[in-house]
Amino acid sequence: MSAPAPSPIVVDAEPLPRQDEVLTEAALAFVAELHRRFTPRRDELLAHRAERRAEIARTSALDFLPQTAAIRADDSWQVAPAPEALNDRRVEITGPTDRKMTINALNSGARVWLADFEDASAPTWENVVLGQLNLIDAYTRNIDFTDPGSGKSYALRPNEELATVVMRPRGWHLNERHLLVGGQQVPGALVDFGLYFFHNAQRLLDLGKGPYFYLPKTESHLEARLWNDVFVFAQDRLGVPQGTIRATVLIETITAAYEMEEILYELREHASGLNAGRWDYLFSIVKNFRDGGPKFVLPDRNAVTMTAPFMRAYTELLVRTCHKRGAHAIGGMAAFIPSRRDEEVNRVAFEKVKADKDREANDGFDGSWVAHPDLVPIAMESFDRVLGEKPHQKDRLREDVDVKAADLIGVDSLHAKPTYAGLVNAVQVGIRYIEAWLRGLGAVAIFNLMEDAATAEISRSQIWQWINAGVEFENGEKATPELARRVAAEELANIRAEIGEDAFTADHWQQAHDLLLKVALDEDYADFLTLPAYEQLAG
Repeated sequence: MSAPAPSPIVVDAEPLPRQDEVLTEAALAFVAELHRRFTPRRDELLAHRAERRAEIARTSALDFLPQTAAIRADDSWQVAPAPEALNDRRVEITGPTDRKMTINALNSGARVWLADFEDASAPTWENVVLGQLNLIDAYTRNIDFTDPGSGKSYALRPNEELATVVMRPRGWHLNERHLLVGGQQVPGALVDFGLYFFHNAQRLLDLGKGPYFYLPKTESHLEARLWNDVFVFAQDRLGVPQGTIRATVLIETITAAYEMEEILYELREHASGLNAGRWDYLFSIVKNFRDGGPKFVLPDRNAVTMTAPFMRAYTELLVRTCHKRGAHAIGGMAAFIPSRRDEEVNRVAFEKVKADKDREANDGFDGSWVAHPDLVPIAMESFDRVLGEKPHQKDRLREDVDVKAADLIGVDSLHAKPTYAGLVNAVQVGIRYIEAWLRGLGAVAIFNLMEDAATAEISRSQIWQWINAGVEFENGEKATPELARRVAAEELANIRAEIGEDAFTADHWQQAHDLLLKVALDEDYADFLTLPAYEQLAG
């Protein structure tokens, strides 16, 4: 009698409650097949990223691709029409897939919930598996939650009142260390996509919706092509009609900004839009042009508003590109978290959020992001005023927009300069976010803003850039490793005094401090802070 065939995929993790409902033999076999077919191309594309970054370091320039000029010049092609469930996207709320957030986001009144397995979620095995389980439970209406602290209960509203889910898997660069095929870790993107699609594609179709995705950290149209091939294969394998999957691509890297039309073209049967992921976009500019000299030095994060000329060029080009091709243009994140103690903080922040959403709606965006349910009505009012009863404004072609290649990287059009207070804030946000991430939290309220991995990336990248560019602050101090260490030590002491010795010792503050300094000061710049952080993430 022959021995049974070895399992195609190994789960290297302690068992979790109800994990067998997610990690079924058939679902794992599907993920293993995705891995075998597509991970080699993923690896090639990651190598291509490194080659392109080396070219940017050599030239300090980027341009639209000459080899794809014919695609941009061909006015005949359009993306597939939006399904009804994704036709009106005027307000989208973002957040991780823990049980409470799942219920609150679906109930929030937003048209779409970005169910996030990426920057708003620290990829502990528990978050990966139970996040999938929470979505399954939501679709089967088998979900409720009672807050153990307050005793407050949460339950879903009727189906017709719930937001449409658009799920965001991890980026191509991250692996899942708990799933192995032939001893090799499976890309987190394929784990997240594969488990979600396998369990929910037909279930969502039965609900009158479909498997919809946000694609993060895309750097080129070749990466979009890989996703499209994954979609075609997955739909064929599970007998789901081609074109059922719809994907919205985050234009949150500077290289992708030069390939927006090509990205839509590669995904055209599955594309539903592009999103202006502003925080990762700034991180990408710093990362790619970090050694480009004073011309590319960004000021404090809060001084880079969406009215900056190079950011205006980015968003205007995105709206024009999307509407030319029949796709939705989705605006950026309003990250403010309302304060229950300070009405003046709320008043000022609400005014800023309103101005931001008014600007996006008036510029032609079809919807935008918020991070908190209290911001949904503010954003909704901005888009209702412009859209009225229309589901979108794709008929605004924005043919007045003419963005040149140099406009997208005109960082020196800003007059603001880095400040000492900006350095302090970068250190504060970096330490506090990384500490929470190491505890398994990916979306964290810090100083009345919802921070995620993207904003932490800006923090550590700006520290790195300012030091390497020899920036001198307004107080006469120069950005040096010694100054960064001193500020970090002061922040650690402040946190210890703020929360007390027991809480300080119980959590990951020293570890977070050390990791921030590593990714902010190492000469060998880490492409993503989540790569070394994942090695230290328990669970």
